[in-house]
Amino acid sequence: MPQSFDFYTILPLTLLTVWACALLLIDLFIPRSRKGITAALAALGLALSLGFTLSQIGRAGSGFSNMVTLDGFSTFVNALLLISGLFGVALAYGYLKRMNLERGEYYTLMLFSIVGMMLMAQAADLIMVFLALELLSIPLYVLAAFARPKAESEEAGIKYFLLGAFSAGFVVYGIALVYGATGTTALSGIAAFASSGTPSLLLTIGAALILVGFGFKVAAVPFHMWTPDVYQGAPTAVTAFMSSGVKVAGFAGLLRVFASAFPSLSVDMTPILVALAALTMIVGNLVAISQTDIKRMLAYSSIAHAGYILMAFVPFGNPQIRADSVAAGLFYLVSYAITNFGAWAVVIVLEKSEGKGLNIAEYAGLGRKYPALAASMTVFMLSLIGLPPTLGLVGKFYLFRAVMAGGFTGLALIGVLASLISAYYYLRVVVTMYMRDGDPQVTSEFWLNLTWSFAALITVAVSFVPQWLFILASSAVLRLF
Repeated sequence: MPQSFDFYTILPLTLLTVWACALLLIDLFIPRSRKGITAALAALGLALSLGFTLSQIGRAGSGFSNMVTLDGFSTFVNALLLISGLFGVALAYGYLKRMNLERGEYYTLMLFSIVGMMLMAQAADLIMVFLALELLSIPLYVLAAFARPKAESEEAGIKYFLLGAFSAGFVVYGIALVYGATGTTALSGIAAFASSGTPSLLLTIGAALILVGFGFKVAAVPFHMWTPDVYQGAPTAVTAFMSSGVKVAGFAGLLRVFASAFPSLSVDMTPILVALAALTMIVGNLVAISQTDIKRMLAYSSIAHAGYILMAFVPFGNPQIRADSVAAGLFYLVSYAITNFGAWAVVIVLEKSEGKGLNIAEYAGLGRKYPALAASMTVFMLSLIGLPPTLGLVGKFYLFRAVMAGGFTGLALIGVLASLISAYYYLRVVVTMYMRDGDPQVTSEFWLNLTWSFAALITVAVSFVPQWLFILASSAVLRLF
C-alpha cells in the first residue's frame, strides 16, 4: 500500500493537478469578460506549487514502488518549470484579450501540461516517462490550435499532433525493446542490467529510439521540421511557453533517462550525440539567417540552442566530467528560459491583432521611440549570442568548458563558430531597432512590461554573480548518478 512519503514525493504535482481540475469547473461560473480571474487563479496555483516544491529542497527518496523519485534534480527542474508557468501566464494575460482569444480553458491546459513536465523530471520508470511525455504534449496540441478558426493556428496544431504522435511511437517501441532486453522498465534496473556485462544490441537500439523521441520534443536536427511552422502558426503566448517549458522538460527527461538508465551506453552513444549537437547548432543558425519573420527566426534560434544544450550529454563517457557537464546543461537551461521569455515578451508587445508587427523590418525606430524596450531586446539578443554582460555568455562558457574538459575540443569549436554565425541574425534585429527609421506601435500592458523588464534585469544582474546558480545546479545533480 502507498505510504505517506509516496504522496509527499509528488505533493506539488498533485496539488497542481487538483488545482487544474478545480479551475476547469470554477471557470464555468466566471463571465467571459472577467477571464482575468481565471489567469489569477492559475498563477496562484503555480505559486502554491512552487512554494511546496521549494519546501522539498534537501529531501530525497522514491515513491510508488520506485516509479517516481524526489531528489535535488527534480526539485531544481520543477521549480524552473513552475516559474516558466508563471511567466507564461503573465505573457498570456493581456495577449489573449487583445487577440480575442480569452477563453478560460487556456490556463487549465497550461497547468495540465506543466503537470506532465514536472512528472517527466521525477519519472524513475520508462512507463512514467511515456505517461509524462503524453500528458505534457496533448494539452500543447490543443493550445497550438487555440486561435481557431485561424488557418495558420489550426495547421500548427495538426502538424504538432501528427508529428508528436509519430515521435511517441518511437518512444514506445524503444521502451518495448529495452524491456525485451532487460526484463524491466525501471531506470535503476536497466542501469544494473546494462552495467553487468556487454550491452546487447537490442538495448542499444531501444536507447537510440528513445533518443529519437526526445529529439523531436527538444527540436534537435533532423527531428526539427515541425518547429518553425508550429512556432509561427501558434498564438505567440503559446509559442513562448512551448519554446521554453517543453525544452526544459524534454532535456530534463533526457538527462534523467540517460543518466540513470544508460550511463554504460554513453561510449556507444557519444558519436551519435556529437553528430546531433553539431548538426543542430549548424542547421539552426544557418537557416535562421534567411528569416524575416521574428517568430520563425526565434524558432530556428530555439533549434540552435537545443544543439548547445545537447553538448552537455557528450562527455557522459567520462565519470569525472559527467556531473559538471550536466550542471552546465541545467545552468544553460535556466539562462535560456529567462532570456527566451524576455524576447518573446517583446515580440508580443509589438504584435498586432491583425497579425502585423511580426516582421523584423517593423522593429525599425524602436530604439528612438521606446528606448527601454529596445535596450531590453538588445540584452536578450546579446544573451542568445553569448556576449557580455549577459547570462548567455556564462552559460556557454560553462558548456564549452565541460565539453573541452571531456576532450571534445572540435565540438566546442563548432559551438563557437555557430555562435558567430548567430550574431548576424540576432544583431540584425538590433541594427533595425537603432539604425533604421520607423514608427513602431507597441501595446503597453502591466504584466507584459513587468516580464520583459524583469527578464532583462535578471539576464544582466546574474551574469555578474553566476556562481551561486551554478552551485545550485551542481548540487541538483549530485544524486543523479
